[in-house]
Amino acid sequence: MKDQTTRRELVTAGASSLLLLKPRTVRGAQANSALSVGLIGCGRRGTYVSGLFTKNEFAKIAALCDIYDDQLTAATQKFSGARTFKNYHDLLASDVDAVYIATPPYLHPEHFEAAVKARKHIFMEKPAGVDPAGCRRVVAAAKQADKTKRITVDYQQRYGKDYRRAYEIVQSGELGGIKMVRASWLGGGLPVREGVASNEEQMRNWLFYRERSGDIIVEQNCHNLDVVNWFMGTHPIRAFGYGGRQVRTNIGNILDNLAATFHFENGVVFSYSANQFSTGGFSDISETFICERGAVTTSRRGYKLYRSKDAPPEEVVTKGDITQDAVNEFVEGARTGKLENAAFSAAESTLTAIMARESIYNTKEITWQQLGTLGS
Repeated sequence: MKDQTTRRELVTAGASSLLLLKPRTVRGAQANSALSVGLIGCGRRGTYVSGLFTKNEFAKIAALCDIYDDQLTAATQKFSGARTFKNYHDLLASDVDAVYIATPPYLHPEHFEAAVKARKHIFMEKPAGVDPAGCRRVVAAAKQADKTKRITVDYQQRYGKDYRRAYEIVQSGELGGIKMVRASWLGGGLPVREGVASNEEQMRNWLFYRERSGDIIVEQNCHNLDVVNWFMGTHPIRAFGYGGRQVRTNIGNILDNLAATFHFENGVVFSYSANQFSTGGFSDISETFICERGAVTTSRRGYKLYRSKDAPPEEVVTKGDITQDAVNEFVEGARTGKLENAAFSAAESTLTAIMARESIYNTKEITWQQLGTLGS
């Protein structure tokens, strides 16, 4: 289909961009100095992850950009000495080595494209966008990216050490092939910004508006879907789901609960459920891969390996925030030439979430091929 980003295009483009370059290919003396990073979007997530950058001795937050003075001022107090900008183009025109994009998801394609043109190393929040057209825009920009620059998207499970170990176990074949998958993001709400001006409310509370966030399955649940795509080595080819607003009815237009079933080309079925409200403290944020001779459950808290029904599972507990692993690998790679272009897999996982979302909105099955006809 016209303008459709296929699995083959994503894989081919991604493979050609996964490069390991010698340190001398990195600009100037960067390999021997701290990586200077500019933050675009000084909200909660942006300032938190920027704090993780400052925990790395080889990185510094050198520039800040936000459209709101209060957020820019607060970030300046946290990252003293950083230059401030109100226009992201001005930050990109500065001499920072890298940019961290932490703006609302609907702006990611625009900001990513500009950062690529500015030839910066890029660390961007997920998702790639909120619609297929935005994802295609990210993929098109990624294909034109400077191959001496690292592009990382904050699907942090891919960088967590214990997630990688679980992935290696599944890929080794010792448990046999994956035959069924289940995953969930159940429990927990989202913080509301109170007392903001009416003309700023939707932007300040962008999480709650589908046009800006992409809805919960795209903005938040895409983490689970990315893990499943990663372990499966591909994306599902169709999805069908339902969703609603059961508890959170006082703000926005996004769902607060949903369930979807995905089908892979090899016949594997993946069942998924999510909500954004807590009941008695119940929570389940995980992925489970049921294989021929065992199973693995993964989460940000670690993984459980089930080898025998006669023995308890082997359990590995993850310490700390795995986002720090993603940040550290980005900094090291940008400084030393260990590069990747993660925009392709990020777009693929985002499109997987969009496929399910469109099924929920339209109460009908949506296929991967149909994504090519959505958006302009």
